[in-house]
Amino acid sequence: MSVTRRTLLTATAAGTLLAALWFVPSANATVETASQSGITTASGPASGQGAQPAAEDSAPQLAETGPGVDTTPYLIGGTALLGLGAGFVTYSVRRSGDGGGGGARPAL
Repeated sequence: MSVTRRTLLTATAAGTLLAALWFVPSANATVETASQSGITTASGPASGQGAQPAAEDSAPQLAETGPGVDTTPYLIGGTALLGLGAGFVTYSVRRSGDGGGGGARPAL
């Protein structure tokens, strides 16, 4: 495989990765009120509780931080992929050490 093809393949892979990352959602720390989301509640003025919202409703709400999702599989998978990547880099460095001629490897 020529150097030009390898460079083009690397650039294509990098561009594809960046294009895929474009669609990863981001977390925004904005407060969504019932009027923004279009959700109506039964505790509004129609139910006779008055037009003023409660003090707790108007204050910014933090995200719920409970036990949540077990992250152990993500940790194991990430570690495995990191090890796999390190192995590929090591393999690549060892291959490039033979002069790049593609001939027989020198005796160790």
